[in-house]
Amino acid sequence: MKKILIFYASYGGGHFSAAKSIKQYIDDNYTDTQTYMIDCVKYINKAFEKVTTTAYKEMAKKVPWTWGKVYYKSENGLIAKVSSTSNKIMAVKIAKLFREINPDIVISTHAFGSQMTSYLKKKGKTNCTLATVMTDFAPHNQWLIGSEFVDFYFVSNENMRNKIIQNNYIDANKIYVTGIPISERFLEKYDKNETLKEFGLSKNKKTILFFRWWRIWNWQK
Repeated sequence: MKKILIFYASYGGGHFSAAKSIKQYIDDNYTDTQTYMIDCVKYINKAFEKVTTTAYKEMAKKVPWTWGKVYYKSENGLIAKVSSTSNKIMAVKIAKLFREINPDIVISTHAFGSQMTSYLKKKGKTNCTLATVMTDFAPHNQWLIGSEFVDFYFVSNENMRNKIIQNNYIDANKIYVTGIPISERFLEKYDKNETLKEFGLSKNKKTILFFRWWRIWNWQK
């Protein structure tokens, strides 16, 4: 039985949702696997995870432009160096998890999990197959740290794949365009009239659905 370790981090719901969808698909379609889904930051330090995720949520909600600057600054320069260095330190702590599970495959939907696993592979602490699922719509250098130890990259679009190949010289044969994993609930079919009735909406008006982080609004004009 193959053991599959799925890493995510609670910085935004997308990483968690993608990890959850991947686990659900594997569990539903493969009987010879055992899957584990782990918040890689929370596993290392619950207090640190709580402080940083709270800070992220507040920044994204109240001053999103600030989070945007942090995001792009983390690609290069001092923030990038601090991030990659801290992930190496955290990788030492997460090595305990690898000894306990001894995974055959690691799938990471967050750059931190990918970086830590690639560092452990470099140090000979694991020989797992590492798949990085880039839950972004454009490449970011944090995803590509330790790329020589990543076996597969799964990206959201063809343009993203081309940029990674051109700018980072990563082997094109290990980059696959698959889109971002979503829940199978999005494949379910619903009766339009019943849905409009459920939410008290008129079928004679256009309905616009707004998605904003974890909140959902609907509005008719």
